[in-house]
Amino acid sequence: MTNRTPHLRVLVAWALTSATLLATSAFGQAAEGQPPSDLEAEVAAVKAENAAVREQLRKLEEQQKKLLELIEQLQRRLDGSAIAEKPPTAPPPGEAQPAQASAPAAAVERYQDGIVLAKTADDAKIPVLLKLNDNTQFRYLNTLDSDDTFVDHLGTVHEVHTRNDFTVNRAMLVFNGYVFDKRLQYSFTIWTAAGAASIVIAGNVGWRFNKGLTLTGGYNGGPGVRSLTNTFPFFTGVDRSMADNFFRPGFTQGVWANGEPLHGLNYQVFVGNGLNTLNISATKIDTNLLFAGNVWWEPLGPYAEPGKSRNMYDDYFASKTTRIRLGTAFTRSREDRFSNLEQTTPDNTSIYNSDGVLAFSTGAFAPGVTVEEALFRLWSIDVGVKWNGLAINGQYYMRWLDEFEADGPLPLTSTFDRGFELSASYFVIPRKLLVYGRGSAVDGEFGDSREYAGGAKWHFLPTERFWMQGELMRVNGAPYSGAFTPYTAGLDGWVAVIQTVLAF
Repeated sequence: MTNRTPHLRVLVAWALTSATLLATSAFGQAAEGQPPSDLEAEVAAVKAENAAVREQLRKLEEQQKKLLELIEQLQRRLDGSAIAEKPPTAPPPGEAQPAQASAPAAAVERYQDGIVLAKTADDAKIPVLLKLNDNTQFRYLNTLDSDDTFVDHLGTVHEVHTRNDFTVNRAMLVFNGYVFDKRLQYSFTIWTAAGAASIVIAGNVGWRFNKGLTLTGGYNGGPGVRSLTNTFPFFTGVDRSMADNFFRPGFTQGVWANGEPLHGLNYQVFVGNGLNTLNISATKIDTNLLFAGNVWWEPLGPYAEPGKSRNMYDDYFASKTTRIRLGTAFTRSREDRFSNLEQTTPDNTSIYNSDGVLAFSTGAFAPGVTVEEALFRLWSIDVGVKWNGLAINGQYYMRWLDEFEADGPLPLTSTFDRGFELSASYFVIPRKLLVYGRGSAVDGEFGDSREYAGGAKWHFLPTERFWMQGELMRVNGAPYSGAFTPYTAGLDGWVAVIQTVLAF
């Protein structure tokens, strides 16, 4: 429409000029047809005619100017209507919507299992995807009801560290995506735990061969239990259970392979530096490696919806189709205390005895004797079922410690500890209010521990990734300490926890 404007203006100007010339010619021809008269009268008549023609031309010019302005206004209106009526071209997934797009449509494009910060078109020469994920956990914890001390199996008295505080218990920013090739995947994590005054910056790089195999190197949790296979923070309780925290491996650097080679059959195989080396310098890490593998089967379909909450414990989406999860994992690691023998407290804090004492601390097995190395083996079995908002999940653990190397004689050559966790939850208001009960236990070489808990979750926004939660638990002799968990060694009493979790 805009390209035709100059032609339209020329046409109008030509028409008006032609009309003016025709009028002037006709006026002159009429004057020539009159009989001769006095010369002065004729000159006066000509002047009068010229004045009349000039006045007529002036009026025509003004009319032409107004007409051209009107044409320009109409042209602008027509152009605007054409733009408004033309349907907007949809941008590639993840890119910003045009200004006239509705807010909900833009939000859907920008959120793709995380906030899309940058994404190229599917046919881009160099494909790029950068997403931001977050896990933020704000918690109030009260353990003041506990006893102040506990006694280990050798009769030594230890202090129980009780708490009554607010913490940003965990804050994790994860930048992830692909670059250069959609199969070249990366992740960069900033992890903080205020309760432990800890900050860890971790990354990994992987290559996705196909659905059945992705090979990755970097930081990861040893997949020796269910809660370390991309489940955090979607537990039923406020955190991992007491038993799970006691038995599970930790986080370290290594390489792993994972995938779904057959429909419903998933696996993860990991080789790393040790059970937990997040805060251990490379100069202290020994030459032994950790080996861990986890396999789980979902024969009746995915246990939860695809995405970040894929392995969640609760049945938020409340499908009326029954779903089942069956899994097992095994871990083996030759562990070192990572400390000189002069230090009674070891740098390796990943293994506790069942009486709540660090296995590598001086006097853990015999007075004045320090274990320098030990072989850790763990076998876990998990099962879960979901139906229409109801979820029941359980896990059984068996742990062996043996092949000790110590600076003195020990009264035993191995220890065996076993335990379990069990939870049941139900959405009394679908996708809004969940109530649950749970428990866990450790039956160990040097003591037994129990916990019982009940609580509720309130999803007050229409998403499974943001909730408030309150829990009241009774703990009898916790065998484990963790600054970002509700548990401390020897904890015995009532514990109250209130928290808010954002996990997008």
